[in-house]
Formats: sequence, C-alpha cells, structure tokens
Amino acid sequence: MSRIGKSPIAIPAGVTVEVKDGIITVKGKNGQLTQEYSDVTVTVEGDQVQVERSSDHKDQRAKHGLYRSLINNMIIGVTDGFTKSLELVGVGYRASNQGQRLDLALGFSHNIVLDVAPEVTLETISEKGKNPIVKLTSFDKQLLGQVAAKIRGFRKPEPYKGKGVKFVGEVLRRKAGKSA
Repeated sequence: MSRIGKSPIAIPAGVTVEVKDGIITVKGKNGQLTQEYSDVTVTVEGDQVQVERSSDHKDQRAKHGLYRSLINNMIIGVTDGFTKSLELVGVGYRASNQGQRLDLALGFSHNIVLDVAPEVTLETISEKGKNPIVKLTSFDKQLLGQVAAKIRGFRKPEPYKGKGVKFVGEVLRRKAGKSA
C-alpha cells in the first residue's frame, strides 16, 4: 500500500471538493482547480478526501500516491497558495515588470520579455547592493513551477561563478577553475 496514497486529505473550512465523471474540482477563496483522474477511486466523506485503488496492478500503484498528492496540492493552493522566488546573479542582470509582463536583462544583446499567465502574480524586487529577485505567487502549483522553470531556463546558473537565474536558497554545485 502506498504510504502517501492511503493517508486521507483533510478539507479545511471554506473549500468545496466535488467528484464527478473522472474529474475532481476544488473551489476555495483563491480560485478553482480541476484535475482528471483514472485507475483510482476518489471519495469525499465529510471533511476528508480518500484515494483508493481496486487492485495492486502496476498502473494503479503508480497513480495512487500521485493523485493523492495532486489533490492535496490543489486544496493547499486554493486556501494558502504557493510562492517561488528566483534570484538573478550576475553583473548587469536586471528584472522589471509592468503588470503581467516580465522584462529581463540577462547579458544578451536584447532584453527578454515574457508574458506571464494571469493566474500567476508577478513581483520584482530590486534593492541596491543585492541581486534582483523575481517573486511568483499562484494557487496552481503546476503552472507556477512551469513558469519558474521557463524563467530559469533563459540563463541557467553556470558552475564556475554561479552566474544566472537560480531559485532563492538553491545550492549550486561549484567547480574549481583553472589551476596555474
């Protein structure tokens, strides 16, 4: 039995969970999320959601913990939300935003302009003497991770000086340079 899959998910006050025709819908104060599911049974009993599988087939075992985690992330997202922060490390690296449009100067001959999805709240923090920070907030964990990975992919941190776009708190594996 999956350790993650067998634990029930508590539904906090103000959140409604609806299961119908292989689609689960979670509504809360931050928004509404839907997720399709298959090979497992999702039941809502009072203030708990239970994910169960009918057999020990490999596909069902694989999806048991997956769907439990996805539903849990949906419930956390519509109540509290998720935040990711990216740090721009490098001389001349800058970030600014006008609404949902992110403007990045990452050492290329041109600035990179990215239109961020409306579900993701964008904020740029630029303090003198510190690296610029791009703060992303959303109720959809999957979309938030996708946007953060896209921004990081524009200039991944290199292993010698650590220049590039990295997550705040990310530990980079550094290499020694040339030895004379």
